Amino acid sequence: MKIRVYYEDTDAAGIVYYANYLKYCERARSELFFSRGLLPQSSEGYFVVKHLEADYKGSAKLGDLLEVKSRLVEKRAVSVVLEQTVALDSTMLFQMNIKLAYLHNGRPVRIPLEIYSLFQDG
Repeated sequence: MKIRVYYEDTDAAGIVYYANYLKYCERARSELFFSRGLLPQSSEGYFVVKHLEADYKGSAKLGDLLEVKSRLVEKRAVSVVLEQTVALDSTMLFQMNIKLAYLHNGRPVRIPLEIYSLFQDG
């Protein structure tokens, strides 16, 4: 998924504020659903962040066009681990591994098979 860096994403020096990389990754995960006519939450369940590890490798600047990629690393009955990266051209700026738990009414439930395919294609 491509994301343009806007003024609102940056600090006074025109550098992307660190928390916005997390937002870019969240948008990319949501877009996996939207691009197939689905919503990230349904009557069957929704994902919540259980754990994440992030590594900032470089800085994006105002006007940059970033590429956010998501890759399924691990799948379990009620959770998935994704690797998400943010790059400018071929330079990786940010990388994180994020564990998402699938819940229904606040309790872990089995992830539907069709949901796994969204992450495998992402």
